[in-house]
Amino acid sequence: MKSVFVVEDQTILRDLICRLLGSYPDIEIVGAIGDGQEAVDQILKLHPDIVVLDIMLPQLNGIEVLKRLRSSEYRPNILVFSAFPSKTMVRKVLEAGIDGFVEKDANLNELETAVEKIVAGQTYFGLKIVDIMRELMVNPQQSDALEELTARERQILQLIAESNTSKEIAQKLDISVKTADTHRANLMKKLDVHDVAGLTRAAIGFGLIDTPETLS
Repeated sequence: MKSVFVVEDQTILRDLICRLLGSYPDIEIVGAIGDGQEAVDQILKLHPDIVVLDIMLPQLNGIEVLKRLRSSEYRPNILVFSAFPSKTMVRKVLEAGIDGFVEKDANLNELETAVEKIVAGQTYFGLKIVDIMRELMVNPQQSDALEELTARERQILQLIAESNTSKEIAQKLDISVKTADTHRANLMKKLDVHDVAGLTRAAIGFGLIDTPETLS
């Protein structure tokens, strides 16, 4: 029996995944949640065998969740599940160490296949992900501005792109408003943008958030 924890912020999709995987006689769903920080806390407490991890999560995105899990002594098998697999995202999750990656526009049969492979101790990557991996192999030294940001700056960039004000960011991260403003200014300087829309576009390009309707 393999225990599975699902991290997905869309309730309907999360329930669907749990229902699908829970129908397997050799799989037990031990948890399902939509918040990145709570996911880290619960996963480190429950120690599931497999984590199905969405990347686009509120407040603490899946890449940071993955890094925090990999920095612990606990090593679950991780299947990433995302709608917007950019080169930056794929490189980041591969560097952190994953066992599979399925795009959200794949059908449920592919998700089943991926989980079955991972349960059997193998890996699985969707066709789009394989293509991106090939591109990264051709140019392994490709760099981007995300590499220059600290973990805190990446977290604040995501919060800004999610329409949080400096005051709201300060409350969520337990920092001063002045510190939040300083981070905002530093982000604009590092990313060479001059407004929130520019920061939001950067966050989308880095794969930290989904594309908002206003920018699509």
